[in-house]
Amino acid sequence: MKRALLGLLPLLAACGARAPGDALFPLEPGRRWTYEVVTAWENDVVERETRVLETLPTEALDGVPAFRRRSDGGVDYWLRSDASGIYRVASKSDLEAEPRRDREPRFVLKQPIAVGTSWRAGTTAYLLMRREEFPREIRHSHPDVPMNYTIEALGQTLEVRAGRFDGCVRVRGQASLRLFADPVAGWRDLPLVTTEWYCPGVGLAKLVREEPANSGFLTGGRLTMELVEQR
Repeated sequence: MKRALLGLLPLLAACGARAPGDALFPLEPGRRWTYEVVTAWENDVVERETRVLETLPTEALDGVPAFRRRSDGGVDYWLRSDASGIYRVASKSDLEAEPRRDREPRFVLKQPIAVGTSWRAGTTAYLLMRREEFPREIRHSHPDVPMNYTIEALGQTLEVRAGRFDGCVRVRGQASLRLFADPVAGWRDLPLVTTEWYCPGVGLAKLVREEPANSGFLTGGRLTMELVEQR
């Protein structure tokens, strides 16, 4: 489940000249990022794991160059960058023979890099689960939920285990999912909220995903990814 959440990561790539906004994430092959992923569930259980991402050499996808990012969780991403922003064009798990093309570009950062710039991309419930029913994961029944992203702030200073970074951009994504919470509350719109920090020359330095349930039939949690090391 936590591996699926990595589909939210800003695994960026570009070809040709650098486009505006690329400085917020290094695009060259050979880069490597290590994150600590901490998931705090509503039942007070806390899980920790390490996730490593790396940029592989540029390759052609449908005849057009793209950079390829790989997670040690077994997922590859193909992305591009141009004047419209930085966006994903395909992804592939180790269980798939060929990359799955996105129906339309999936923006990670859209131009202009300015407070108020907004876009929409699909998400799912990565943490929400049913307490008793099977399958427990809500994402199996709700695989594509529209989320609205907005650049909330520029010039942010962020401290993580990898260091202190200035000039960061904060992006917030908000969505809701209508689910049957329990016989007392009935149907409720449960929030799905993502907050991401992108820093110049670093890329994604921190991500927080919040999916509270506070329900008799459902459980949720909060996931935090923090950059530990980069090279």
